[in-house]
Amino acid sequence: MTSVKEWIAGADRTSPWPQAHVVVAGLGTSGFAAADALLELGARVTVIDDVDAEAMHDHARILETLGATLRLGPGSSQHLPSDADVVVTSPGWRPDESLLAAAASRDLAIWGEPELAWRLMHPDRVIPWIGITGTNGKTTTTQMVDSILRAAGHKSAAVGNIGRPIIEAINDPAGYDVLAVELSSFQLHWSDSLSLYSAAALNLHADHLEWYSYAGDTDAAMVAYGADKAKIFHNVRTACVYNVAEPATRTMVEEAEVIEGARAIGFTLGIPKVAEVGVVDDMLVDRAFVQERQTSAMPVAALSDVHPFAPHNVENALAAAALTRSFGVPPRAVAQGLRDLHLGGHRIETVAQSDGITWVDDSKATNPNAANSSMRAYEHIVWIAGGQTKGTSFDELLTRHAKRLRGVVLLGVDRQVIADALRRHAPRVPVVVLDGKQTGVMDQAVQEASRMARPGDTVLLAPGAASKDMWTGYAARGDDFARAVKSLLASGDA
Repeated sequence: MTSVKEWIAGADRTSPWPQAHVVVAGLGTSGFAAADALLELGARVTVIDDVDAEAMHDHARILETLGATLRLGPGSSQHLPSDADVVVTSPGWRPDESLLAAAASRDLAIWGEPELAWRLMHPDRVIPWIGITGTNGKTTTTQMVDSILRAAGHKSAAVGNIGRPIIEAINDPAGYDVLAVELSSFQLHWSDSLSLYSAAALNLHADHLEWYSYAGDTDAAMVAYGADKAKIFHNVRTACVYNVAEPATRTMVEEAEVIEGARAIGFTLGIPKVAEVGVVDDMLVDRAFVQERQTSAMPVAALSDVHPFAPHNVENALAAAALTRSFGVPPRAVAQGLRDLHLGGHRIETVAQSDGITWVDDSKATNPNAANSSMRAYEHIVWIAGGQTKGTSFDELLTRHAKRLRGVVLLGVDRQVIADALRRHAPRVPVVVLDGKQTGVMDQAVQEASRMARPGDTVLLAPGAASKDMWTGYAARGDDFARAVKSLLASGDA
């Protein structure tokens, strides 16, 4: 009988999984999906998580019923089972955590859920993946790709880091023609076998550097972060889509080992060159996937088809157009897909307009570059910012936008990081720093912003930081902002 060590490197759906003991690190959405799929194939599965929350218990009971072993609660990850053959890790687990470090020291395979899904898709359920990564815009672009594919008549699903595990779609009896796959740097770190139909790297800016602290100092962490993002282009078969305005994304393509025949396709807010998609007058145009690209470009959508309209979202739409055009989608489907798309909230969403002041929720701006994307859309801003800054710098953001700032309200655990940057780069801008985690801090922030704002201004919640120091997530933070704004306006105190 072949040993697990002999077949695991090339494992797929047809491998002898009943021989294998698979440890699943993390009982979140992706961990549950991975464990469920492996149990269905007959593998022996142990699920380990240092958290033992009430919200996890339903999944835990299901997996125990199916035959899994559960080790939950503080300290559970300190010991890797001695007979483990492979570890499937959730994206939040860093490589230097004890369980994964132990697996690496034993030379065990460590996979993320996308890597497992890719393997279990073969050899009998193979469908194309169109992949999207980048520091910002991944979710929106993935939704755009999915909507355009559907407008073209394809059975598509948006999966991966967007929320739905890829394995669920692979095992869905309904079946799909193609998947739009959002991939984070964490997921790509643990993925080595992927060979995507087409892929895009939208941008590359400092984020999640605390996850990469295992690499050393900030510079080393940034290099490691970029290297993981670049893995999306490994073995791409059709098109590698990059951002013309960000040379780092072009470098990723140039250094990638791709399947022969794969093309580099740029997207730009300017007039496109050959092998690019871009903007001419008020149209998104394709000069990459048309026969006459040497002399002309084909319109695929109007700028008015892009909602919400902002420069960074036009970039997202151009990337989505390039990816879907590489799949053979006709121009009319690009336009229709963009028009059909209804994004979730908290992305440059206007929540109120009153007395000439516009109140905008971009709570999903959880790093400085995301905040930059929304700030560049407005001329005069009262900025509400702060939260968990994750080791990032605000110097470049404030150098770029200091002249736009009417005033700033800071909150959250790392508020002083932004306050210090404001002192360096915008010393004349009024700043209010709110202390602590007191109840009603968002109400206070909105009140302070209202005092600073003048007619024609935009009060912008674009925190540039994560939210879990004070809220359950960016959506809860955005909802709190919208509630506080409406309460203030209803009171007549604005």
